[in-house]
Amino acid sequence: MTPGEAPLAAVRSALLGLPAGPLGVAVSGGSDSLALTLLLHALCPETGHGLAAVTVDHGLRPESAGEAAEVGRICRDRGIPHAVLRWSDRDGRGNLQARARSARRALIAGWAAERGIAAVALGHTLDDQAETFLMRLARGSGVDGLAAMAPRTNSEGICWLRPLLGTSRAALRDWLAAQGMPWAEDPGNADLRFDRIRARAAMEQLAPLGLGAERLAATAAAMARARLALEVAAGDLARAAVEPGPAGDALIDIAALRSGTEELQLRVLAGVLAWVSGAIYRPRFASLAAARAALLHGRIGQGITLQGCVLRPRSGGRVAVRREPARAAPPVPLATRVWDRRWRIEAVLPGADVVVGALGPEGLYRCPEWRAGGEARETLLTTPALWRRGELVAAPLLRPDPRVRASFVPALTPPWEARSDVESGR
Repeated sequence: MTPGEAPLAAVRSALLGLPAGPLGVAVSGGSDSLALTLLLHALCPETGHGLAAVTVDHGLRPESAGEAAEVGRICRDRGIPHAVLRWSDRDGRGNLQARARSARRALIAGWAAERGIAAVALGHTLDDQAETFLMRLARGSGVDGLAAMAPRTNSEGICWLRPLLGTSRAALRDWLAAQGMPWAEDPGNADLRFDRIRARAAMEQLAPLGLGAERLAATAAAMARARLALEVAAGDLARAAVEPGPAGDALIDIAALRSGTEELQLRVLAGVLAWVSGAIYRPRFASLAAARAALLHGRIGQGITLQGCVLRPRSGGRVAVRREPARAAPPVPLATRVWDRRWRIEAVLPGADVVVGALGPEGLYRCPEWRAGGEARETLLTTPALWRRGELVAAPLLRPDPRVRASFVPALTPPWEARSDVESGR
């Protein structure tokens, strides 16, 4: 295989076994995502997938709008549908790169859901994998974090593909150059204020010691194999110890949980919290370990909160895990389709002023039949409801309505359905 054929082979392999249907690709105009887009364009006719591209303009640099427009031109010339999404709700707080990454993922997921796209490809490379490993090593991450990025990850109702994790950035740039295709250079890639750029610079110093990108990525792959074994074992424990509820809540049997090792107990608890809260990332280890100890020793009192969840003692040695009412997302327009990162709403209703939000105390008051349903009040408070100017239009989990359908879409695969593509982010 020639160097020019390697990127094509990598992408072709990633598409094998992928269900037929439209495929999305996130493209910024940089070398990695641009190469991925062109490789997919060359291969999708062969694999039977339609292709659509999306660019997120974060508006953080004056050049970004022009770069997005150039990506649009490249796609248009090749007959690839292309959309530009803009991050418009940033508030200037917190870690800018982390918030931009989270916003980008949410925007792309919404774009994909509206178009019936079940899988979106991302341009992460072998170099990105090695940098991620190095950054997480510096943070003291365990097996999950050091496994770095997975080739496939399911979150927010989307399958995220990374076909190029085994392909170097240099190989992709050589491939683009052979096509006569220029790419955009982000000046942020030289900004040492960012952890990733410092990790990239450190790798140049580590390479002579045998710790180059390929070696680091190979170690991440070894950690991924270890993670898979742990996830399978955690899945067995979760199936014995956890009972998922119909409203995005769960019950943990403490005696059954106690039968697992400490590592598996932590994994199951973290997985339940992520499933109930809609969080992509697990809680910090210290908080998770403290919650585990409290559960096992019966020291949660009337309840504790963690990761946007409330944990309440129940009869029979069980603990209920529910969405914390105060942490439920604010109302969003019905057209947004996904609310609280957990519920997908499909509705046929007149008017453009309908919003989706929590049922809350007011909505529950208007649905007195909830008392006969057996669901806990605290759980029902965080279920989705449709509102119009303060009036309750629909409460799909309490009152069946042929015009409205609410389906639970967890951010991550729950532990009782252990999968190799669960990404912990730590």
